[in-house]
Parts: sequence; C-alpha cells; structure tokens
Amino acid sequence: MAVLEDGIEMAEIGGELTLDAMFEWLEKMPVPEGTKVEIVGGNIFMAPQSHTHWQIIANILDQLCARYSMQRLMSDVRIDFPGHLNGFAADVAALAEGFEPDDEDRLRYQDVEFVAEVISKGTAWKDYEPKKAAYAAAEVPAYLIVNPYTGRWHLHTQPKGGEYHCEVGFRFGDEVDLTGTPVDLVLKTDEFPRD
Repeated sequence: MAVLEDGIEMAEIGGELTLDAMFEWLEKMPVPEGTKVEIVGGNIFMAPQSHTHWQIIANILDQLCARYSMQRLMSDVRIDFPGHLNGFAADVAALAEGFEPDDEDRLRYQDVEFVAEVISKGTAWKDYEPKKAAYAAAEVPAYLIVNPYTGRWHLHTQPKGGEYHCEVGFRFGDEVDLTGTPVDLVLKTDEFPRD
C-alpha cells in the first residue's frame, strides 16, 4: 500500500499501480465540477471543459441520436483501453448494439464503434498522439478529433496493426462522412463553435 503526501492510501497489486487504484484515489480528490479527469499512459490529466467544448460534444451527441439510442451513447465515462494504464473518459463514445459491461460493470473497449475528442488547449497532444494510438490498438473503427481553436476536424479510420491507415481533415462547415464505418451517417460541423 502506497501512502501519498496527503495521507490517502493507494492500493497496489504486486507492487504495481493499477487503474482501479488510481481512479479510487482520484475519487477522493477535490476535483472541480466541470473538469474532465482521465488517465493516459499512467499520467493523470485534468482539464476544465469550456462552454464551446460542451456545445460541440452536445452537437455530436444530438446528431448521433439519428443512429444510436441514448443507452449506446456515452460522454466522460471511463473505458479502459489497451496500453499502459489507459483509463479514458472520451468526450463522445458510441457503442455497438447489444454491448454488455464486463464483470466489474465497466464498458469494454471492444464495443466502441466511434470516439470523438474535442481538444483542450493544454492537453491537445494526448488526443493526437497516445490516445490515437490506443484507439487504433483497440481497433475503434472511427476516431474524430475536433479542434475548436483552429476550426478543423480530423477523422481517423481503418485501424489495423495498431495504427489508423486513413486520415481526412477539413474545416468546420465541411461534413464528416462516416458512411463507410459502423456509424453509417454524415455529421454536420457548420454549427460547431470556435474558441
């Protein structure tokens, strides 16, 4: 058992820190409301969500309702992904029909059909690099990165061998064609706000 500076005990299994232990510790911390918390490669990231950030997330969720029931759409819900200590809370995740939580009542990355991340200025690199690699390793069919600072989006598809083999990127206003993926619809971006 490791004891942190503030006296919070953190469980370790076989001397190695686990995602469960890290999230248990985070639940005891005074995290401000509206702050996204996730673990990427064993590092804890906290980023406040701006009004713009949330508007884009809500817009994507609203459009996905044409294809998915609300029970199959998630936002900021922990899903563990392949790699070292990857407990992500994707801005938007769409799950396969008939998805089943695991034995610990957690969502499984194998059921994820689509992920969208709306970047935050200070942590943008994690969406473009380690999270993209983890989503590719998990073979998530479609990964969309939305950047309200540049007014651009990037769609990554065709995961194989731990990487995406197709990338398309355009400006807000151009449609995101997901018809060749399990999502099978076109997302409009003309109402995405910019920061």
